Amino acid sequence: MHHLSHPPRALAPLPTRELHEIQTRNRLDQQTEDWQQRYAIRAGIEATISQNVRTCGLRRSRYRGLARTHVQHVLTALACNLTRIADWIAGPTTTCRRSTRFHALCTATA
Repeated sequence: MHHLSHPPRALAPLPTRELHEIQTRNRLDQQTEDWQQRYAIRAGIEATISQNVRTCGLRRSRYRGLARTHVQHVLTALACNLTRIADWIAGPTTTCRRSTRFHALCTATA
């Protein structure tokens, strides 16, 4: 039987006191309303980029050259906005689902 040799396990070094203090300060800042409002903007932008990457293949350009690539990006953004407008006009879809047995048991009156 052939055994592969693995490197010995080692513990990762602990962060320096200075790095730990920076991380602690940043985590406290994340609890503030100002930070959360700023992050909400970023989260919206990240969602838009993710949608364009997934649905439109935005990671690769179909064309060579900055001008043509720019046109592709503008048209992709237009398509994304039209899709979002169509979804907004269509409104939320409500599906009527039967309750689970667990939910029925929890809401049953004895």
